[in-house]
Amino acid sequence: MNDLMPLSLQPLPLGGIEPTGWLKKQLRIQADGLSGHLDEFWPDVRDSAWFGGSADSWERAPYWLDGAIPLAFVLRDARLIEKVRGRVETILGRQGADGWLGPRSGNNGNPFDVWAHFLCDKALIQYHEATGDQRVLDAVSRNLRMLHEHLDARPLFDWGRHRWFEGLIAIFYVYERTGEAWLLDLARKLHAQGFDWKAFYKGEDVTVPTPRRGMWKWDKHVVNTALAIKGYPLWWRVSRNDSDRAFAREMMGLLDRYHGQVTGIFTGDECLAGRNPVQGTELCAVADYMFSLEHLLAILGDPAHADRLERITFNAWPATNSPDMWSHQYDQQANQVQCTINEEHQWTTNGPDSNIFGLEPNYGCCTANLHQAWPKFAAHLWMRTGDGGIAAAAYAPSIARFEKDGVPVRVELKTDYPFRDTLRFAITVEKPVAFPLLLRIPAWTSNAELTGAGFIERPRAGQFHRIERTWSGATELILRLPMRVKTSRRYNNAVAIERGPLVYSLRIGEEWKRVNEDKPCRETPHADWEIHPTTAWNYGLRVNEAHPEQTISFEERPVGDSPFSPEGAPILAQMKGRKIAWWGIRNGWAYETPISPVVSEEPDEELTLIPYGCTNIRITEFPILADVPKPSAPPHQGESLAAATGQA
Repeated sequence: MNDLMPLSLQPLPLGGIEPTGWLKKQLRIQADGLSGHLDEFWPDVRDSAWFGGSADSWERAPYWLDGAIPLAFVLRDARLIEKVRGRVETILGRQGADGWLGPRSGNNGNPFDVWAHFLCDKALIQYHEATGDQRVLDAVSRNLRMLHEHLDARPLFDWGRHRWFEGLIAIFYVYERTGEAWLLDLARKLHAQGFDWKAFYKGEDVTVPTPRRGMWKWDKHVVNTALAIKGYPLWWRVSRNDSDRAFAREMMGLLDRYHGQVTGIFTGDECLAGRNPVQGTELCAVADYMFSLEHLLAILGDPAHADRLERITFNAWPATNSPDMWSHQYDQQANQVQCTINEEHQWTTNGPDSNIFGLEPNYGCCTANLHQAWPKFAAHLWMRTGDGGIAAAAYAPSIARFEKDGVPVRVELKTDYPFRDTLRFAITVEKPVAFPLLLRIPAWTSNAELTGAGFIERPRAGQFHRIERTWSGATELILRLPMRVKTSRRYNNAVAIERGPLVYSLRIGEEWKRVNEDKPCRETPHADWEIHPTTAWNYGLRVNEAHPEQTISFEERPVGDSPFSPEGAPILAQMKGRKIAWWGIRNGWAYETPISPVVSEEPDEELTLIPYGCTNIRITEFPILADVPKPSAPPHQGESLAAATGQA
């Protein structure tokens, strides 16, 4: 068979969704930060060989374009659109007669790994989708034709071999517009030459955390893993094999069980590192996991993937960037009480500066790749259904525009979700037209309520709620998704606090200290920063796990211009806790979470928790206090908290 299996949900063309409210402000922060200016001062992009310079000749310029292009068109930012247009024109103008795009060799004269072609093609098809420029589609098609021949002489290796499925994205895009059968032959060639992730996940090695300061491995590399989650469902569109379609759920289940974090991600610093909340997750893996979930949602139509997408987007993603998005981390930790240049670190393979905030801590791949996450999330909020309808796939303030039977349709969502539980939809049509509207009801809610003129419905959780009707004029619907606080048990029997799509972490006082001031590019607002705690963090919680609402209260604050920041957190949680005097710093990190239950004879204190995505340093997995105090001794003694924080 030559035809591709159809998508369950079809993303709108780039530019078909307009962010509003807090999401538009967040994208504006990004455009005013590194994303909108990186090519002006960072040599690896500014002077890239992709643009005719002599600097990086491999993945970094395509990485930046892969995020800068959707950012420009989602924001409808004329300056950014003109900037990416110029970069695209340069790449097109330098295409070889054989279809080759970009440099002919990798950095330092190494053989060119075609992973960078997958990246470049992926960026260019977004530009084509937004502009309709036929030259771009033709250039990508010629590049793919070149790859079809090139891979016979030089099969996939290294990154391209482990990320073979990324090439399918551009292949499918061009095939759906041209119908040329050789494109699916190229897809089969990538699959045949690519790494067999399904076979690897039948073994035991994936379940074993990589030893601290252990061995780097392609198949346990955190970013390869995050990308691979969508690989076999993508391939299913060609293979039609049900086991390919189902593999993502199997893969995610294993990652959750052996390496999962409460924010929905898994550890990898830089290889899979287990469930301990002081092990890190690389920024690239967070961004690429989000992109994988967006593809899974389109291919499979499973609302559980949107639940996961929101969990990562609203928690892990903003936390790995500074609030102004002028700096970022390489690795984030769920229990991250300071971010310092740390020679004692216990990463699997990363270096001492991996969780400071800066321009390119540890390695510059994340500097190049951080730009895609927010704009691609915004571009996948709404998707078309196969019967001409529209589905609210993920929730954030936005406007979607499309046509049904030639009738323009505008669907607007006004909301402060995920910080509030109420979503207001306004559906406006120029003349009566029938189409279904699908609203995702997250699995975490209960007693959801949908109201409109003259009706009240109780949608079921964990599914898309379908509304079939002929729409006329303007219609308002109000969806309320009650957010009940819950607890979950984690590593060492610790507890995490969750409410709706948000995870809550201890708010810790911060002191930012600039480091590496001798580095170049000092004329820009970026800098490298350590963060040190100025308040205590070593608390156990007093919480009623059966009825946490009895021991945790929530206070709403205004949703301002920078909601993902400690000062701008739009919601606070208050609860009681006690210091655990012997839980301190070891190897430059918070020592491993004490095994619960834990005894403390310290007095109760009122603690403030804020959403994980609003934090820069935090405790997220807490020991649970024992009900009855009794004498106890710690199993280990770390550096004292007073020494770590400068407190008496």
